Amino acid sequence: MAEKNMIKITLRKRPSTKKQRVTLNGIGLGKIDSSSLIEDTPATRGMVGKVSHLVEVEKAG
Repeated sequence: MAEKNMIKITLRKRPSTKKQRVTLNGIGLGKIDSSSLIEDTPATRGMVGKVSHLVEVEKAG
């Protein structure tokens, strides 16, 4: 069985707009320094791209 590519996303700065807050909630982030381990798909990459100035992205495993 093939392993899924995962990425770890950590919130580093506070969102300033409601759209950014909604996007971060969709990723699973709420407070500064919270982290989320999610599957690396085009949809999640798009969400991360919208808030890339607020988060830090690392490859997991």
